[in-house]
Amino acid sequence: MAHPDSDPLAGLRTFLRRFLLAAVGVPFVVAIAMSLVDSYRRRGKRPKPFPTREPRTVAVGDGEMTTYTYGRDLYDDMLAAIDGAQRQILFETYIWKGDATGERFKRALIAAADRGVEVYCIYDAFANLVVSPAFQHFPSHVKVLRYPVYSAGWRFFDLRRYGRDHRKILVVDDSVGFVGGYNIGSAYETEWRDTHVRITGPAVWDLKRAFADFWNLNRRRRLRGSERPLLLETASTWEPRVRVQRNVPRLWMFPIRAMYIEAITRASRNVWLTQAYFLPDEDFIAAVKDAARRGVDVRLLLPLKSNHIVADWISRGYFSQLLDAGVRILRYRDAMVHAKTATVDGNWATVGTANIDRLSLSGNFEINVEVIDEEFARELEAIFEVDQSHCLELTIGEWEARDMHRKFTELVLAPLRPLL
Repeated sequence: MAHPDSDPLAGLRTFLRRFLLAAVGVPFVVAIAMSLVDSYRRRGKRPKPFPTREPRTVAVGDGEMTTYTYGRDLYDDMLAAIDGAQRQILFETYIWKGDATGERFKRALIAAADRGVEVYCIYDAFANLVVSPAFQHFPSHVKVLRYPVYSAGWRFFDLRRYGRDHRKILVVDDSVGFVGGYNIGSAYETEWRDTHVRITGPAVWDLKRAFADFWNLNRRRRLRGSERPLLLETASTWEPRVRVQRNVPRLWMFPIRAMYIEAITRASRNVWLTQAYFLPDEDFIAAVKDAARRGVDVRLLLPLKSNHIVADWISRGYFSQLLDAGVRILRYRDAMVHAKTATVDGNWATVGTANIDRLSLSGNFEINVEVIDEEFARELEAIFEVDQSHCLELTIGEWEARDMHRKFTELVLAPLRPLL
């Protein structure tokens, strides 16, 4: 019998194991090191001012939509709506900081419950792991669903159960709803550039249904297992100009990606995208490049430096092919741009919570408002132009002249693309 050491394939198998371990492990090690260094460098840095546009209200169908590009303006109107609630408040957020701003929202919601308003709150536990447990304690008459860090239970291999609740919704009574990119916290109030909308009219009911569906899907995760479902009193009216698109991983529903690709594919004049993180799949990239090659004015506005340095570096791996196709890449300076918006041909627009990355488009619970209205699209284009005035445009020459160590880092981090 041959000794195992004499197996001619043993050396090859050992080499392959080590190669695969290095191929998988090195990108993670580099990513962790980059994140730690970036976190250290950010300490003590003071935020810089950035241009914003005053809230503007336009009529859309049988309702109105108001755009917000500065957190303080948005929070003031959200808190005013909560303070004026008479019957019901539905509040959902991904991040809810336990700072002064977070406390203002918590006090307002508790005060509403104290005066007899039905108050429902949802927040993502994973996103708030660093928030004090004391802040996350609410009186019993405020109904709170803390979406768990791990939600798969014994169904380890059920990928539908691993999505985070990345949505940001506020609905007050049947009259007004808010949705967009803003989380709740003091930094977001003044230091981040984001976009949110206030909605009135029939589309408010679509936001209510989105909240109720998520609550009812997960209500048994609350401490009281007998929690009654959240029932809506009447059916919603269809609003032809406004559609609320929801990603629901538990039901394997991901319409937001299809919404974007269809709009980009139909574009004949312009596609203006503002994104916090841009890590699309190949079909999405192909749609963007095809639009630029047929003469569409395609502009992609991203943060110069986001709050996730690894996402920035992986995103840069797409820049060469985008620039070669004629896409203009605009990088927002001095502040974190966290907006998730787009306009196409001065007629179609979207504002919401979904980033153009795999986690948002095919993993998380997300919500975007799709609006087909010229006046609203013009307002988002005006916001884009204000943001563009604060950007540095990346040219092909500048990109091709980048240092070798930057190209090498992009190559090392490329295997992480499917995970973000």
